[in-house]
Amino acid sequence: MTALRRFGLLAPLAALSLSGCGLNSIPTAEENVNAKWGQVQSEYQRRSDLIPNLVSTVKGYAKQESTVLIEVTQARAAAGSIKLSADDLSDPAKVKAFNDAQNRVSAAIIPLQRLQEAYPDLKSNANFLTLQSQIEGTENSILVSRKDYNEAVQAYNTRIRTFPDAIGAKIFYGAKPKSMFEASSGSQAAPKVDFGNNG
Repeated sequence: MTALRRFGLLAPLAALSLSGCGLNSIPTAEENVNAKWGQVQSEYQRRSDLIPNLVSTVKGYAKQESTVLIEVTQARAAAGSIKLSADDLSDPAKVKAFNDAQNRVSAAIIPLQRLQEAYPDLKSNANFLTLQSQIEGTENSILVSRKDYNEAVQAYNTRIRTFPDAIGAKIFYGAKPKSMFEASSGSQAAPKVDFGNNG
């Protein structure tokens, strides 16, 4: 009976010490990272879905600008071919490849949006202006989603590296740090959309 009593007294103490070792907080923090990653993917998918409509609208007005249209289409296709799952977020090389591909899409969109300066008819095309506005909004949403993701990654990485959660992270989960998105040169701001108000 005394051994049973001792066990009864030690069980809550053991549970308390385990909870202080990240037993619950590590998976919670990782799920938060995965949720934020899902939002990033959603925003990139929304942009990818808008691009063909923008390209089709521009094609009717700017037939000779095929190089710009081809570059946007190819950048979108290349970005779509690189898949990054939540399991890959601990692999910096895969995250960088995904990030680079998405940055190429952002860079390719800018000249497409600026075509309205060369083609005045585009300035009055409601579909073109609506699509431009949607893409600009999506670019801004991407920046916010990436910021939220990076904050979740920072919190997770800090948790798995600091005592006492580091114990549970290593022993129970084999947790590895997640990779953050890094801004490429010139990508700190969303592409500027010029609605042609000066002409």
